[in-house]
Amino acid sequence: MHDKVDVLIIGSGASGAAVAWSLAETRMRILCLEQGDWVKPTDYPSNGRDWEARLFSDFAINPNRRRRETDYPINDRNSPIKVVNFNGVGGSTIMYTAHYPRLHPSDFRVKTLDGVADDWPVDYETLEPFFAENDRIMGVSGLTGDPAYPLHQPPMPPLPLGKSGARFGKAMNTLGWHWWPSDSTIATTDYDGRARCINLGHCTPGCAQGAKASTDITYWPLALRAGVELRTRCRVREITVGPDGMASGVVYYDAEGRERFQPAEVVIVACNGVGTPRLLLNSVSGRFPNGLANSSGLVGRNLMFHPYAYCYGYVEEPLDGNHGPPLCLWSQEFYETDPRRDFVRGYTFQFGRGFGAIMEAISSTAAGRLPFGPDHHRVYRQLLNHRIGMSAIIEDLPEEHNRVTLDPVLKDSNGIPAPKIDYTIGENSRRMIDHALANARRILEAAGARNIDAEVPILNGGWHLLGTARMGNDPERSVVNGWGRSHDVKNLFIVDGSIWVTSGAVNPTSTIQALALYVADAIKQRLANLFD
Repeated sequence: MHDKVDVLIIGSGASGAAVAWSLAETRMRILCLEQGDWVKPTDYPSNGRDWEARLFSDFAINPNRRRRETDYPINDRNSPIKVVNFNGVGGSTIMYTAHYPRLHPSDFRVKTLDGVADDWPVDYETLEPFFAENDRIMGVSGLTGDPAYPLHQPPMPPLPLGKSGARFGKAMNTLGWHWWPSDSTIATTDYDGRARCINLGHCTPGCAQGAKASTDITYWPLALRAGVELRTRCRVREITVGPDGMASGVVYYDAEGRERFQPAEVVIVACNGVGTPRLLLNSVSGRFPNGLANSSGLVGRNLMFHPYAYCYGYVEEPLDGNHGPPLCLWSQEFYETDPRRDFVRGYTFQFGRGFGAIMEAISSTAAGRLPFGPDHHRVYRQLLNHRIGMSAIIEDLPEEHNRVTLDPVLKDSNGIPAPKIDYTIGENSRRMIDHALANARRILEAAGARNIDAEVPILNGGWHLLGTARMGNDPERSVVNGWGRSHDVKNLFIVDGSIWVTSGAVNPTSTIQALALYVADAIKQRLANLFD
């Protein structure tokens, strides 16, 4: 058994890194356990010409395909959207696209504004200083003044639009619809020891240049210098509870598969919207027979994914293809509820560059556009670097039947039950998808595209794992309170995307980290009576 620590954090990704850094100033003994390992920049696919091929092997975004030793399997057969994550120091920030919008103020008040779901127990104004602090540490590039977005000042200028972005911008101007350069955590100037982007290729399989702000190169160097301990290759099986009903520590397996116990005064869970309910449901005891912190019965329920609708076409002019970051601008034209539509809430359009050579070949062959035989190379030349595409991020409403449970058969390499996903796309989301596809077609036509097609939903589109341990003021309708503390276990906190009440219609990482900093600040302010 190890010596007891003051704070034990489980998970080193977006939220775990942020909360570790923030709490370090207390000089408490803080330990983070990460089931993965450090990823060396020299190992990233973008170091070699085979970077796209490795998206189908050791750097696949789907862990069931990737199957690294540090991954855990996921039963997602009952879901049209497959879970995407990464296990390692930095978590899924290693693999994300670095698209970095914030939730809008309206997203925290959907019950009040639209009569659906629930309001959050925290609002945008409360989180704003934590958004700003996180922007500084992660290093956000963007352009201030977006009329459809809360006013803020990114520390770096925006990503260049490229040929695809310029074409989309002109199309949106023709239609009279909103667009704006995206916020991104890709450095456009040398920033805080990170070199600027040099267009190695798409950012999804990891940035060897270090221009993309994964938390292993932003928060963790700061946290480690401040005295936080990070222990890798530690797969947590369960959170234990003492006779007083408080969390006493965790049981985990080390790199050699040996069972260990780590005691702690405070436990903070940062394992994402699938990993967190998996851990809580596996932490059963006489006091918590249905899983830790689950008196509400909501642990694992209300899973929200963001169904993605991808629409694309081909233009005559050769474009940027896979040169540069994949996402360059967004549109919030259809973000807020409009009573003239047959759905509530809305969606974001995000506009991208094209595909690389391998992805274009695979995609076009599967769609029947690229034939084998004598016309193969001629048609391929008309497709490669001529694709122009965009995706709609659809707001997913919380529904209790969308859930994470423990699979009765499937287990990871340490014998821990794997998560099982049961998820269907709601009727409101389906109507929103239809609306988005119709507008996407109009935009692509205005951009001069032909052979327009769509992928709905994107199969491996489960990047955003939200809502499975929601926050709220009512213990019967939520898992944690308004500052991340479990209603049931007073020394247990959750800081990842599982505490979200609603999903909004933007990529969640910025808001996840702002919430983690907010929870850390709440802990620091209440240290004298934290468990009252």
